Amino acid sequence: MAFFAPVGRRSPFLTAPGWLKYVLGVVLLLLLGAGGAPAPPKKGLRTKNVIIVVIDGPRYSETWGNTPGNIPNMSTLLKSRGVFFSTFYNNGYTYTNSGHAALTTGINQPIDNYDKEFPQQPSIFQLWRKATGKPATAAWLITSKDKLYILANTLNPEWKDQYPPSVDCGISGPGTGYRADSLTLIAVKRILTQYQPNLVLINFMEPDGFAHAGNWPNYIRGIARDDRYVMQLYEFLQKSKAYRNNTALFVTNDHGRHLDSVPPGWTEHGDGCEGCRHISLLALGPDFRKGRTVKDTCTLVDVPSTVAYMLGIPFAQGQGKSIEALFKH
Repeated sequence: MAFFAPVGRRSPFLTAPGWLKYVLGVVLLLLLGAGGAPAPPKKGLRTKNVIIVVIDGPRYSETWGNTPGNIPNMSTLLKSRGVFFSTFYNNGYTYTNSGHAALTTGINQPIDNYDKEFPQQPSIFQLWRKATGKPATAAWLITSKDKLYILANTLNPEWKDQYPPSVDCGISGPGTGYRADSLTLIAVKRILTQYQPNLVLINFMEPDGFAHAGNWPNYIRGIARDDRYVMQLYEFLQKSKAYRNNTALFVTNDHGRHLDSVPPGWTEHGDGCEGCRHISLLALGPDFRKGRTVKDTCTLVDVPSTVAYMLGIPFAQGQGKSIEALFKH
């Protein structure tokens, strides 16, 4: 039985045919040029592994806008060990699939939010696997939402079905429903222990799932649980010989939620209001500064550009920039 059924309103621009959005995406990339290409990595970077955690759909006012509140682990213990971005945004499409696709492709793109459309361009997982020759088990998508399997592939015919990451999504794959975040954390620890992957994206979905269900107490509880799960993941990495002192951990969101002044309020998302766009980024790693809050505005598409820079792979398609404020030097 599914933990949650996929819910949420469909935006008009998400219903265009996939081929048309692919063509428009290619045109957009040509117009933008290669501004997102990272510079070659600096010598001496200690990061060998990158893990991106996406806490799905909490509103900033219930997380970093009221600390320690519902996120005592991230806002105190982990913040003091990393870099926090207080003005971090989704400046594209504030839906689950689009927000995650921005993180994996570096492109803000409209995309069907109901799991039947792949992103327009290849993911950083595919690009990294081709550049390094690493096997599929070296890159993983581990997500509470089953529909996020779409992040493993692309509409681009030159990349479709090429160099995909391994996938552990939902209860047992596409169409099986969402699973509890506690079970996703168990899957994460098992996969990290068994395969020791270098590049991982994790999705925790409970804040979004409970909010769509109109359950405020469980929405808040989901935020608090995910705060605890992030702390447990961090402690797991610190105890692991494979990950200790060589792993960058990014903790962010795909989107927020409507402001109370935007109907129907906190139960939904998907427009350009401050509640939907204002999210957060906390980054910890051996090459990052410690205990710093950055007020410079950054966005979701900056994360994969930064990851590409750190791992030393080309990323000309990215619309973002490498986040220089993260680094010690």
